[in-house]
Amino acid sequence: MSAPSETYAAILGATAQIEWNALEPHFARGELLVVDRGLDLVAVAQAFIDDDSGQVKAWMEQGLLAAVSDAQAADWFERNPDTLWAVVIRPWVLMQERG
Repeated sequence: MSAPSETYAAILGATAQIEWNALEPHFARGELLVVDRGLDLVAVAQAFIDDDSGQVKAWMEQGLLAAVSDAQAADWFERNPDTLWAVVIRPWVLMQERG
C-alpha cells in the first residue's frame, strides 16, 4: 500500500470528533453532508478537494453521501452521540457517525 498523500494527511489532521450542537448551524444553512459509515471520511473529503465530481456523484447516487435529512438531524439532537466526526471542505461540512 502506498503512503498517504500530503493532502490526505492534511485532511486527516483537520478531521475531528464533534458534538451535534456544533454541526446544527451548518445543517440549518444546508451545508452539512453525511458520509456513510462504509466510506473513508477523509477519502470523501479528498474527492471534494480534487474536484472528482464523478466519484462524488456516484456516492450520492448510491446513497452513500447526502444532505442531512430532518429525521437524521432530529435523531442526532435527541441522542447527542459522541461518535460524530467532521471535516470542513468549504462550503461543505462533511460528517460521519462512527461506532
